[in-house]
Amino acid sequence: MKQIASALVKAQKAFGPALKTATNPHFRSKYANLSACIEAVIDALNDNGIALLQQNHQCDNGVVVETVFLHESGESLHCGQLHVPASKHDAQGYGSALTYARRYSLMAACGIAPEDDDGNAASTKVDPRPDTSAVENDPRVQKFASRFMDALDADITEELKAELIFKIHDEITKLDDPHKNEIYQAAANVMSVQQRNAVKVYIQQFKDRSKKPERSVKL
Repeated sequence: MKQIASALVKAQKAFGPALKTATNPHFRSKYANLSACIEAVIDALNDNGIALLQQNHQCDNGVVVETVFLHESGESLHCGQLHVPASKHDAQGYGSALTYARRYSLMAACGIAPEDDDGNAASTKVDPRPDTSAVENDPRVQKFASRFMDALDADITEELKAELIFKIHDEITKLDDPHKNEIYQAAANVMSVQQRNAVKVYIQQFKDRSKKPERSVKL
């Protein structure tokens, strides 16, 4: 691992930002698409003898992607599997999940983050994660974390799973407690990275589905 580690350090020094050049038509916001993420790192990786691979693994309800760095010496670095559930069990649903998984797996493996393409990102303050020390012994933390994980493992349809997870999310955000953000963060800390990412995806899926206008029926 010595050669690939040394090469990766050199490559990271030359990584560019993943520019937010794509537009989400539903939320009218910009984001860094897969092409922008690859463009930010591929030249630096290749210049230092590192090939970028993203392996797919079998999954029944979505996609599992793992970013792998392969050095010209033969050494390789596997960066861990990321599971993203498919919103719909068709080509479009799996395709969207695959693109999402590849994008976030790559950014996590390379240690890069999306950046505004107008040059203002450097001056934007980012709120730190809540300090959870005040709620470490709160029994609700483990309760909410367990409910999230049980929902992820539930043998139900993707639509019902998204609804169930959103209800847990909504319950936490509506707690009459000044430490509700800390409770939410502490519960998230109990889960694995893959579980947290899946929860985020299901919550967003439920929000997107709830925003779609219902068709009017003429009687």
